[in-house]
Amino acid sequence: MKDFSIFCTPVSEQNQKEYSVSPKTLGSKVIFHKGEEIEKGTKVAFLGVKESRGSSLISVKDSPDAVRKQLYKLYPGVDVPCIDIGNIKGGESPTDTLFALTEVLSELIRKDIIPVVIGGSQELTVGMYKAFEKLELIINLTTVDRKIDFQSINETTSDSYLKDILLAKPNYLFNYANLGSQSYYLDPDNVTMMHKLFFDSKRLGELQANIELAEPILRNSNIVSIDLNSIRQSEVPGTSFASPNGFFGNEACQLARYAGISDKLNVIGFFEMTPEFDIQHQTAQLVAQMIWYFLDGVGSRKNESPISNSKYYINYKVVISNTEEELIFIKSQKSGRWWMKIPYPPSKKRKYERHHLVPCSYSDYETALKDEMPDLWINTYNRIYS
Repeated sequence: MKDFSIFCTPVSEQNQKEYSVSPKTLGSKVIFHKGEEIEKGTKVAFLGVKESRGSSLISVKDSPDAVRKQLYKLYPGVDVPCIDIGNIKGGESPTDTLFALTEVLSELIRKDIIPVVIGGSQELTVGMYKAFEKLELIINLTTVDRKIDFQSINETTSDSYLKDILLAKPNYLFNYANLGSQSYYLDPDNVTMMHKLFFDSKRLGELQANIELAEPILRNSNIVSIDLNSIRQSEVPGTSFASPNGFFGNEACQLARYAGISDKLNVIGFFEMTPEFDIQHQTAQLVAQMIWYFLDGVGSRKNESPISNSKYYINYKVVISNTEEELIFIKSQKSGRWWMKIPYPPSKKRKYERHHLVPCSYSDYETALKDEMPDLWINTYNRIYS
């Protein structure tokens, strides 16, 4: 797909001039797409989606341009070639919008370009997932959210979209993880579902005590979907569900950088901002800064592949008592990051080969040294063999 204009409205020339006020800022360095072939070497594509029918507030559709105004004022920290595709036109129905999003994202991913989706409402995550469905790739999805969006209703909304992904047939989801859940917003049935399906979850308190616990999960993610309602109202007054608790702004930026530095991540989305309630553009500024940190992470990627570059890695073997399993941990000498190997049956090698080497933390290795199986190992093993 050379020309995205069938689905997208390019950034207007007037807005381009507004965004390019200084020759050193992002607004002057980004390429604004006009239908030409995307230059080779382009790393990141910005894509707005003006869709709000799945959210509780209509104004979430106005977020992309509000974020651009703040993003393009910033000075780049690293040199990451970027293009702005424009905004996906709202379809006649939400399903039409999801179709357009799927088509554009699958083309960008096929070209090894990382899309940054600026929503819009969070059910657009379904379109992000369907891009991989179209490419027939088994993937991992991580959401940053105060709750699990799995309501049992017929409509696809920002509160129910996960059912469209988890129940899809055929299913291309290997793992789902959520970061930042708050107990008083969690439906007990959804908590039970997460345990039964061996999915990963880190609560807000755990991550605020040690934000580094999020890094291995984000390093293992192909899709990251961020609900801005996971951030406290004092940091982001303009969201569709303002809450007194949640991540602080610096923590949200750290999560965005972890996502960016992941060699595995293919697409990230920011959702549920409401410009009508934003105070002095504070929410738009934080989203812009999160994207800045994401770009900083992309520019700092290590291109680490423990399987193909073994001389740069150290293997550690741990035998767990009363089991037949020998746990193998791998540490990078370049970055200090850890992985662990999960065995898979030969009959499933083609399907799960990409997922048997799982990013982990040093604390997982320490757990094994205490003669205990790390939860991450147990959950991944059970997903492969279930």
